[in-house]
Amino acid sequence: MDKTVVIGVQRQVQHPLYRKTVLRSERFKAHDELNCDVGDLVEISETRPISKEKRWRVARIIEKVK
Repeated sequence: MDKTVVIGVQRQVQHPLYRKTVLRSERFKAHDELNCDVGDLVEISETRPISKEKRWRVARIIEKVK
């Protein structure tokens, strides 16, 4: 996984029955040519399948970690 980053995405959704806000999280494996660091805020875009699990690429780095 030399040029791969794992990106965690959390979103808030409302439970359909109980109407409580719950956190849902997903993990995406993305191709990284921009050399992101841990904690960077990035934008990903869908692309052709690069490997068995990589279907995304890092489009740009929005905010670098300090």
